[in-house]
Amino acid sequence: MKRRHLLAFCLAFWASFAFAQNVPKPTAKDLCPVCGMLVAKYPNWVAVVSWKDGHNHFFDGSKDMFKFLQDLPKFAPGHRKEDIAAIYVTDFYNLERIDARKALFVVGSDVLGPMGHELVPLANKADADDFLKDHKGKKILGFTQVTPELTAALDNGKF
Repeated sequence: MKRRHLLAFCLAFWASFAFAQNVPKPTAKDLCPVCGMLVAKYPNWVAVVSWKDGHNHFFDGSKDMFKFLQDLPKFAPGHRKEDIAAIYVTDFYNLERIDARKALFVVGSDVLGPMGHELVPLANKADADDFLKDHKGKKILGFTQVTPELTAALDNGKF
């Protein structure tokens, strides 16, 4: 029985290690398709949309990633949401890439990203609650709760 638990632990560890190794990283030349900034200059804020054909779009923050996803015809003509393989954001506390669809985002905090007011990604509810309190955040949102109106309000400093 102990061997089975040890084997399960080892498999889980190697699976998470392999997953972490497969998360794409921006090169020094990758530009955010929304704002045009060099993404690699802001490693603590990187977001990634990975496509089934293997190519990636990198962003200098979650806010620009959401703008991209909310208007694919403008930012990525010919791309479809159905062709997305994965979406990643960088967790504020541990700086690791996490699944954006499972992340929580704090808005209205005193923490600014490369493009100003930002959706701050966090891996779990406890971290989101702590961040909200520590950084005067206004709201915790899930992936599907981020709207074009919200990203516009963040850009205008009205959230």
